[in-house]
Amino acid sequence: MEDNKIPVHVSIIMDGNGRWAKARGQQRTFGHFEGVESVRACTEAAVEAGVRYLSLFAFSEENWGRPTEEVNTLMELMMNTMKAELETFLANGIRFRVLGNRSHLSDALNAAIDGLEESTSGNDRLTLILMLSYSGKWDILQAAKKMAAVLNANPSLEVTTSDFSRYLVTADIPDPDLLIRTSGEQRISNYMLWQCAYTEYYFTDTLWPDFRKEAFFAALEEYARRNRRYGKVK
Repeated sequence: MEDNKIPVHVSIIMDGNGRWAKARGQQRTFGHFEGVESVRACTEAAVEAGVRYLSLFAFSEENWGRPTEEVNTLMELMMNTMKAELETFLANGIRFRVLGNRSHLSDALNAAIDGLEESTSGNDRLTLILMLSYSGKWDILQAAKKMAAVLNANPSLEVTTSDFSRYLVTADIPDPDLLIRTSGEQRISNYMLWQCAYTEYYFTDTLWPDFRKEAFFAALEEYARRNRRYGKVK
């Protein structure tokens, strides 16, 4: 694949863990554990392909409404996985970040996130972003509140879309070039609503625990065949 056809930022809505587990007669949490292997596979594939940013929609604000046992299992899984991946991140030049409404997270999980972000802050081969307790509407709302405070102090300020983008949690991250959603669902589910205005979408029937390197590379190949016009004529 030509270098100019490789997306800078790939984002994934990881969907289908529960259905994958149910099809095997297992509880939903079994699918979440297997889904971690797909995270590892896609992270490795992103590094190999030269992708610079990989963001993963791990847990939405709406997901807090799921059964308590499942939520607790997910949070524990995230905590344990983050601790286990430090050496891998350092060896492969991966910077780790978490974006979302972290006020909902436990002190222990926030501390683990802070530690891993600090330990990997000098890495620059790939930035792996976990979107955790995130929603697109929440992101826009919190950005609007910050922008309102600025405008109250300076009412004559001319505001552009670029100005507004600087108040989103993704302020220093390029918008996704490619958004992948697994499991056959064809919607973005309140995810990066502002940032995905001109993102290329790729929907696949593959359930997340089965989405490994070959599937990731297939999505990149499809992206390379797209003609991105950004509303213009080419």
